[in-house]
Amino acid sequence: QVHDYLRSKLCSLYENDCIFDKFECVWNGSDSVIMTGSYNNFFRMFDRNTKRDVTLEASRENSKPRAILKPRKVCVGGKRRKDEISVDSLDFSKKILHTAWHPSENIIAVAATNNLYIFQDKVN
Repeated sequence: QVHDYLRSKLCSLYENDCIFDKFECVWNGSDSVIMTGSYNNFFRMFDRNTKRDVTLEASRENSKPRAILKPRKVCVGGKRRKDEISVDSLDFSKKILHTAWHPSENIIAVAATNNLYIFQDKVN
């Protein structure tokens, strides 16, 4: 499920007209990974070969040169670890609706509100 952690928030999303948000999906150049946006300035990538997914965040803290993006985990209820974010604290006004992937390089562009973030795969 792409946004399975939002299942408990469907009423709130509907009341705020967020239910009509359309998050673009884009493939990488080799068609092995798909990326889509989400709420709270998160974007997600799914690798169809390894069946693994990762949630990342576009933010000013991550926009510094050579900053390494750390995977984010959203917890649905109960206890959460310190590195997890509660679904109740997500900001539904911050959303990434548009993403793009360079056709041959591991470079992505992510549009968040009035900011454009460009990330490149780690270079040794």
